[in-house]
Amino acid sequence: MGTRKTAVFSDTDNELAELAKALGHPARVAILRELAQRNMCVCGEIVDVVPLAQSTVSQHLKELKAAGLISGTVEGAKSCYCINWAALARLRALLEACCPPSAAACTC
Repeated sequence: MGTRKTAVFSDTDNELAELAKALGHPARVAILRELAQRNMCVCGEIVDVVPLAQSTVSQHLKELKAAGLISGTVEGAKSCYCINWAALARLRALLEACCPPSAAACTC
């Protein structure tokens, strides 16, 4: 069996790539924005904010939760989700470490 291509990259690069992948759909960005703006756990109303079918929204929530960007609980038919501020802080730190602001502007 061959080596996974991700194995040739650093753990930090792989972590950043996984978090970026979780944000790779505009619906997920919209869900994160909504949770951040409310700054509280949201139960069920996310499907009212994102113009997609409930099953599609659930799939996006599953991806965000798997990446650790949100946390959530499911009790019967009721699901509640909230933003994981520590994970967002980690994403921000990874991005800044990857691409620190430069004092000089690029001229190309």
